[in-house]
Amino acid sequence: MDVIATAQEVPGITRFLTQDPNILSMLQMVSKIAPTDASVLIQGESGTGKELVAKRIHELSKRASKNLVSINCGAIQETLLLSELFGHEKGAFTGAINQKKGLVEMASGGTLFLDEIGEMGVEAQAKLLRFLQEGEIYRVGGKAPIKVNVRIVSATNRDLETQVKNGKFREDLFYRLNTVTLRIAPLRKRAGDVALLIEHFLKDDKLGISVVKSVSPKAMEILKNYNWPGNVRELQNTVERFKILGESEVITENDIPFNVKNSNQESETDNFDDSTTLLLSQVEKRHIMKVLNHFKGNKTKAADALGITVKTLYNKLSSYESPAATYQPELTH
Repeated sequence: MDVIATAQEVPGITRFLTQDPNILSMLQMVSKIAPTDASVLIQGESGTGKELVAKRIHELSKRASKNLVSINCGAIQETLLLSELFGHEKGAFTGAINQKKGLVEMASGGTLFLDEIGEMGVEAQAKLLRFLQEGEIYRVGGKAPIKVNVRIVSATNRDLETQVKNGKFREDLFYRLNTVTLRIAPLRKRAGDVALLIEHFLKDDKLGISVVKSVSPKAMEILKNYNWPGNVRELQNTVERFKILGESEVITENDIPFNVKNSNQESETDNFDDSTTLLLSQVEKRHIMKVLNHFKGNKTKAADALGITVKTLYNKLSSYESPAATYQPELTH
């Protein structure tokens, strides 16, 4: 996602499209903390642009001429994550036929971006904490310490404070990571940005094959009223589908995907009374269920429509009660 800020820009710096006062205030804070070496924790839902903020921090820092190295901590098995982060020596484990430098070494002098830090396992948390305390690492299977100088920027879509209380995330590591905390509001709380983003993504036609140039007022109203659970990533995917499938210059309400167009027809508070409280997790669950039903249990299509990865969708389903009993995915050809 290439994003533009309506705030004053620095040439060559990653841009962030917004007119939301809270986001603009957050970007001003980024400008203040970027030149320091403070560890930064970026919190926000999936698809809100956490990686863009991390890039902006690096580009505005005194480390900008060095590497910005990124890794998604939730996408790799813990044993492999340790090898990716800290490297390994030849023969350290089966398949380690050569010595390998880890991402921490590769980021030395620059910035290491740890995305989805809340997914990191206990063993990896302990080794990361030791590195942050000592400023040195050991490769897997290695005995000699390696000095490194790395700034840590991390991001999560989880509530780390709650994970600390539940014993799922180390408290000492948490405080090492969040010298400064930045929070990115979800798109549903900054609906004024939707039109700006749509216009930007429509113009960003690198291949020059799209005939779509604008969105009708009625279609725009539907898009602005949608909750966008997948945030900017889901919005971008939706606009890309408009550009691929659109046969006229103007997108109308008939071109809008079913799950977007019909999500607001059925209010989540139809059965609301004074004794009922809908938690955000319940609202999210209901929406995911609706989208899954629409795609007849096809998780790949549902994840794409929601603007999240299939792994994230599986993680969410596994947190619900007996998801397998509700959904039986159909194979598609």
